[in-house]
Amino acid sequence: IVDRAKDMIIRGGENVYCSEIEDILYKHPDISDAAIIGVPHKVLGEEVGAVVTVPPGSTLTPEELKRWVGASLASFKVPAHVRIMNEPLLRNANGKILKRELKALFE
Repeated sequence: IVDRAKDMIIRGGENVYCSEIEDILYKHPDISDAAIIGVPHKVLGEEVGAVVTVPPGSTLTPEELKRWVGASLASFKVPAHVRIMNEPLLRNANGKILKRELKALFE
């Protein structure tokens, strides 16, 4: 319950639902896996962070990813922090992404 109870980011008083952004990311042809997490911020409380998996040889950049999300969602929902990986995201035995462990990528 601890990990799934907070699948929402509160950024400067605005509610950002992780699944809404993840749905947009999964529509990108180069993204095979995606997770949205809250990254601590001193003023806003949290900012949106994205961790995505792309195939080897992909030329996707953080800026392109931000433009992709920005074309469909409000600017406060666009990830401020992006990590692009070639290896699969960490998952538990049930196949759920371990978002708590992914937060360490932004510390």
